[in-house]
Amino acid sequence: MFSIIKNRIKQGYKTSKYPLKEIMLPEKYRGLPSINKDCEKNTIITCAINCPTQAINASEQSLDLGRCVFCGLCEEISDGTFIKFTRNYKTGASDRRQLTLYSDDLKDLEISTNKYFKKLFGRSLQIRQVSAGGCNACEADLNVLNTPFFDISRFGIQFVASPRHADAIMVTGPITRNMKNALIRTFEATPDPKIVIASGTCSISGGIFRGSSEQLNGLDSILKADLYIPGCPPHPLTVLHSLLKYLGIIKS
Repeated sequence: MFSIIKNRIKQGYKTSKYPLKEIMLPEKYRGLPSINKDCEKNTIITCAINCPTQAINASEQSLDLGRCVFCGLCEEISDGTFIKFTRNYKTGASDRRQLTLYSDDLKDLEISTNKYFKKLFGRSLQIRQVSAGGCNACEADLNVLNTPFFDISRFGIQFVASPRHADAIMVTGPITRNMKNALIRTFEATPDPKIVIASGTCSISGGIFRGSSEQLNGLDSILKADLYIPGCPPHPLTVLHSLLKYLGIIKS
């Protein structure tokens, strides 16, 4: 017993103070992109042609975060003159249209707090995560939320095994055809009212698999999502911020 207490004192308190204190992510982290609308047209076209997921629209000078896999190729090609990734991790949105960026405006994307769910569930949300054909990257980073550093359960948010115990389903992966029925059955088994969350670029748009006949080009093709969390995979902090903002636990 004394050795356990001694070890606990030596290790100290490992959980972050977020959201009371901001977490500074590494310099190489790719977060919310900054877009320079005054960039040379040929550079924009070159970036659009080489984008692996067709996330860049050269004529509109826009970037669709719902398709972007944050590979950084556009920043490399343009040497940062067209698109430059910042360390802003607040990339979640409650409206799919908000994921299309048109300018170098670095304001956080808007997540509308669901006041009904805030009143109904308070500081409690049970999530059933569904991997609909994912590569396990999104799933692995969701697991990180249960580690002592993030400790998502301190906010009353927990991942559960059964959809019958859930208030929300969080979908990862490109929604392959052989997972369509399983996903729909999970949705139907989750009691109303419920939240549907698209986590990761694949679940939002199909990601690098978009256009393949073996997947459905995003969750909205079969279920309407209430919250979109882009990334490949989304950083655990991005997921945590999006959930807390949607539930009204934090304001910004």
